[in-house]
Amino acid sequence: MSQLDQLPDKDPEELAEWRASLDGALRAVGPDRTGHLLRHLLDHAHRHGVRLPALLETPYINTVPTAEEPGYPGDEAMEARITAWNRWNAAAMVTRGNQRGGLGGHMATFASAAWLYEVGFQHFFRGKGSADGGSGDQLYIQGHASPGVYARAFLDGRLTEAHLDRFRQEAAGGPVPGLPSYPHPRRLPWLWEFPTVSMGLGPLSAIYQARFNRYLTHRGIKDTSSSHVWAFLGDGEMDEPESTAALALAGREQLDNLTFVINCNLQRLDGPVRANFKIVQELEAQFRAAGWNVVKTLWGADWDPLLAADADGALVRRLTEVSDGQLQTYAGRDGGYIREHFFGADPALRALADRYSDADLARVVGTSRGGHEPRKVHAAYRAAVEHRGAPTVILVQTVKGWTLGPGFEARNANHQMKKLTGREFRAMRDLLELPIPDSALGDELVPYAHPGPDSPEVRYLQERRAALGGPAPERRVVPHPLPQPADKAFDALKKGSGSQEIATTMAFVRLVKDLMRDKETGRRWVPVVPDEARTFGMESLFPSAGIYSPRGQTYDPVDRDQLLYYKEAEDGQILNEGITEAGSVASFTAAATAYATHGEPMIPFYIFYAMFGFQRTGDQFWALGDQLGRGFVVGATAGRTTMTGEGLQHADGHSQLLASANPACLPYDPAFAYEVAVIVRDGLRRMYGETPEDVFYYLTVYNETKVQPPMPQVPGIEEDIVRGLYRYRPAEAGVPADAPRVQLLASGTAVHWVLQAQQLLQEEWGVAADVWSAPSWTMLRREAMDSEREGRTPHVTRALSGAPGPVVAVSDWMRTVPDQIRPWVEQEWLSLGTDGFGLSDSRENARRYFGVDAGSVTTAVLGLLARRGEVKPEVPREAARRYGTAG
Repeated sequence: MSQLDQLPDKDPEELAEWRASLDGALRAVGPDRTGHLLRHLLDHAHRHGVRLPALLETPYINTVPTAEEPGYPGDEAMEARITAWNRWNAAAMVTRGNQRGGLGGHMATFASAAWLYEVGFQHFFRGKGSADGGSGDQLYIQGHASPGVYARAFLDGRLTEAHLDRFRQEAAGGPVPGLPSYPHPRRLPWLWEFPTVSMGLGPLSAIYQARFNRYLTHRGIKDTSSSHVWAFLGDGEMDEPESTAALALAGREQLDNLTFVINCNLQRLDGPVRANFKIVQELEAQFRAAGWNVVKTLWGADWDPLLAADADGALVRRLTEVSDGQLQTYAGRDGGYIREHFFGADPALRALADRYSDADLARVVGTSRGGHEPRKVHAAYRAAVEHRGAPTVILVQTVKGWTLGPGFEARNANHQMKKLTGREFRAMRDLLELPIPDSALGDELVPYAHPGPDSPEVRYLQERRAALGGPAPERRVVPHPLPQPADKAFDALKKGSGSQEIATTMAFVRLVKDLMRDKETGRRWVPVVPDEARTFGMESLFPSAGIYSPRGQTYDPVDRDQLLYYKEAEDGQILNEGITEAGSVASFTAAATAYATHGEPMIPFYIFYAMFGFQRTGDQFWALGDQLGRGFVVGATAGRTTMTGEGLQHADGHSQLLASANPACLPYDPAFAYEVAVIVRDGLRRMYGETPEDVFYYLTVYNETKVQPPMPQVPGIEEDIVRGLYRYRPAEAGVPADAPRVQLLASGTAVHWVLQAQQLLQEEWGVAADVWSAPSWTMLRREAMDSEREGRTPHVTRALSGAPGPVVAVSDWMRTVPDQIRPWVEQEWLSLGTDGFGLSDSRENARRYFGVDAGSVTTAVLGLLARRGEVKPEVPREAARRYGTAG
């Protein structure tokens, strides 16, 4: 029995007749022909509105038949000349760099994909000056194809020869900036918008960018309906988990403003992508299953006569069964080899091949690919932008290294091949029909080639870009400072919590909830949460702000009768991303860069659980810094020992160290609610004020409830909080003047431990201790390094200057975190931290285990004083016995 047999059928006789008809077809024409008939019937049913699951694979031929290709809207001969100039200059730029300095670079990727970009630039990619006043299109350029984009900008007059000669040479500075190796917005901020060369992040980011475009429209921030997101990817890149991590999101939310163009040249960096299989068919099934529209552009026009003559389907069957590794071989072998190995196994195929010479077979089977023909590419792009109700992926087949000569084309090593010889350039010149004399093509530096600023090619190119809204890619930032919120929301935290105990996580959430009510900027806050909002006490935002859903709420929520019910809305403000840290960072990035992408500054905060932020997605945070993102990242349950009972894979004692390595990240570890208020206010000023900075803030806050004190009324305290160090509580009066002294520095929740230790030291051991709060060890270090370069005294040195006794630094982080400032502390130094793996236990036992609880801090201080001769040797032993700590 089949699965369907368990369902009743109202007309079993009719069903039996259909089955008998199919049995008859199988007997008469066999399974291949029967399958062909069924595919046609299924396609016919879909066209007439019959809802059936789609096939996951279609035949290994073009989706758009030649007869259905729209008329080409441009001058093909002119565009071929433009593409030839770009191909030449891309190869020349990389070759010249390697002839002079061995600078690396990639030639084969753009060579295979040149028409994929050129057709888009000439006819599809909208610039930021579009007549509708929108944001233009967002282009995620494949990183290894960057030389081709530079070459086109050179032809367009946006770059000069001097720029091209500084490819991968950025350190020297000067009037002509160097060109970064790949799309790096931070290095070339007027050109690149999106960093993509950390493979896998481009496709993930593109999906969330398209989704965020819809979010802006639905929330009434900006109409982005005319913007289209294009992501150019490699077939090998699709092996990265991030490349396919959000395909279902794009399909589920029907993001028809998104197109993936996957260049299937069948090669990754070292060899075939799927040597024994077929990557195109694999990807088609994967994308179709996720709800995408799939357009395959595999074969050039030379294949049309062959396919038209394939009456019994033998050619399509052969194309389907040939592995990618073998297909790559055909691109590098002669026609005789192809005749024998591709056509020789079937009499029907041999008859087809008899119509062609060996040279013709080499041209058609070996190298005629859809991605090398502008009409084929244009038809695919047109099908993508006109499709409604789903995102589109275009699987386009090319030959890697196309036009670079037989030494490059389809060779396994071509990704590592960095230059052409003079002979190879002459062959390329002839193939591209460029007017470059032999005298310019010796063994010296190959010349750049340009038809002239007033040439027909340049005029055509510039006219096409003007019609599409200006240059692309282009990053454009229009100053848009946001008014600073009123004092009221911040003052509430500065006053403290009275007798109520609240965690700094809750303090942050309360602050943002108040800031989201601000009439001027409240709607610009974008809460990004990976399915832990209730853990962070954010459920109060559900009914007031709403959870973004492009379909609104199509069901009656189970908790609808409760005050804090789960409310989804088309104009919802919260991005509740589900259990995906990678997706959450991609979503945060789209919001954090909206000030440039759309000219609309947004204030995102991404709040995550335990170590799952920086540890899991550090590469994305690096890309966020490259993309010049702005916003707040919040580790909402921080610390190695604060996560009661959660154990090794949750206990975060190192994200502050990971964050310190990111130059765009400003990491803070606030101890009190008022520090949170001061830091957030500083972030709003620095990132969204009159002179905004391209940084993002990282705050680690804790789920340990404490009474939150009011902010001390000390001159300059807010500035010192932002700098990273201030004295919170000096030693109490009444300690003899000759008593031993110590300076206790701590951050985050550890401040509470050292406050207890301060009391123990004074009351039980007669030691006077000053307690300092260090909201940011990293900011102290960075300021100290800047001060050294500029001949100033660092803040940490000034603050501790003259403070009596040694310095003991304590945190819920590994000791390397506070040790960052050791070189600038004049006093003897000791740090205590939570090095090692986390463990499951109570907070008290975990802190005792790591030696950072109040008793352990007290014992460590007394041991240090004993070594200095300031207390008797037996004192630390007695303290260890009394507190049950390590002596």
